[in-house]
Amino acid sequence: MDSLEKRLDTLEYYQSLLLKMIEPNEFPFYHLVMTRGLHKEEIEEIFMLCDELSILHEEQKAQGLVIFTDLLTRFAGQLNAKLELYETIRALHKQNLYSSLMNDFLNLM
Repeated sequence: MDSLEKRLDTLEYYQSLLLKMIEPNEFPFYHLVMTRGLHKEEIEEIFMLCDELSILHEEQKAQGLVIFTDLLTRFAGQLNAKLELYETIRALHKQNLYSSLMNDFLNLM
């Protein structure tokens, strides 16, 4: 058991070193979720939420809507508690993930 704990400690240390190597300006969302300690499932939930909202966003745009407060409210309500709303939206936008949706969210904020 002791060697397993030691291996885990080593992996956590290596992860912290790798995190320092990641350029936050190039991959701000990935950097954010790693620094906040989100698990794989939590990150996948964010991507699923964004996928769902992006589909709704495109449907609403096709209907001529230009204000997407309902989508932003839904995103805020379902966002992982470890993340801050504005910071997450900026990171996703800056990393070009869900660009159209995040751009409209930023315009609302």
